[in-house]
Amino acid sequence: MSPIKIEAHIEKRLLARPFRIAGNQWLSIENLVVQVSDGKYHGRGEAQGVFYLGETGLSMLEQVSAAADTIQRGISRVELLAVLPPGGARNAIDCAIWDWEAKKSGRSIWELTDIVPRPVTTVFTIGIEATAEQMAANAKAAAQYPVLKIKLDQHVPLQRLSAIRAARPDAKIVVDANQAWSFELLQDLLPRCAELNVSMIEQPLPRGEDAALADFRSPVTLAADESCLDTSELEDASARYDMINIKLDKTGGLTEALRLARQAKARDCQLMVDNMVGTSLSMAPAFVIAQCCELVDIDGPLLLQNDCENGLRYHHGTVDIFDPVLWG
Repeated sequence: MSPIKIEAHIEKRLLARPFRIAGNQWLSIENLVVQVSDGKYHGRGEAQGVFYLGETGLSMLEQVSAAADTIQRGISRVELLAVLPPGGARNAIDCAIWDWEAKKSGRSIWELTDIVPRPVTTVFTIGIEATAEQMAANAKAAAQYPVLKIKLDQHVPLQRLSAIRAARPDAKIVVDANQAWSFELLQDLLPRCAELNVSMIEQPLPRGEDAALADFRSPVTLAADESCLDTSELEDASARYDMINIKLDKTGGLTEALRLARQAKARDCQLMVDNMVGTSLSMAPAFVIAQCCELVDIDGPLLLQNDCENGLRYHHGTVDIFDPVLWG
């Protein structure tokens, strides 16, 4: 690869409303935005990092700065995998290189990946609120979205889920416990979740404490999120879960995410793609992975006060193929 220049900065974005999951709440996010350029063609990428691994906007920016000299001498996306570990910094750089390659070659991301794009349906996320009634009201207010992702913790999960199901009997419902449940609680909740027609439960148990799932047969699809960061963790995750949740911040970019998708499919795993609540610049590469997923969660821009320019177009949960002016 020819030499390139790399620039990076942090952008702060306010959320439309406080967003709460098990153990965490956000009022705003910090995005790492990276641009690579050869002087004529420019590529951009964005990342939020993996918060539960301690990544912040500043830590990601420092990683980019430390690797800048190596990257600017010119490296491929495959070579980048050995320069930086998985995480937000590598994700933003990897996606920026994909974008630059597309613009330099005059070929779209779809031509570069040999993927035929189609619109997809994303979930709309209902964060944890103080009461089940408020969560049900939020679910009802999201009537235009056919698929809801419900954030739950260990506090009255069935009360909250039952209220939401009553408010939205039409919706496909998936649950994300964000590591908040014990194996005993999961066993207690599963029969009722099945009765409420919950389609999937994401990461019910803490990362590193889910070995019991290897011999467990669940009546509801179980998905690995924190328990499968990249291909190095797929073997154990595929033995414990039915579905693998791919996030580009976890894999460290689209390059590794595509590898994970292919390897997971080869193990007969279902796939979902997810996000860390970013702008459409983060969602566009995730939209590529969405093409091979049974479940799509790229609603990040809908949770922000303002998206980036030339953002994705959302229509009642359907996400259109994005404009290459945005990315790729």
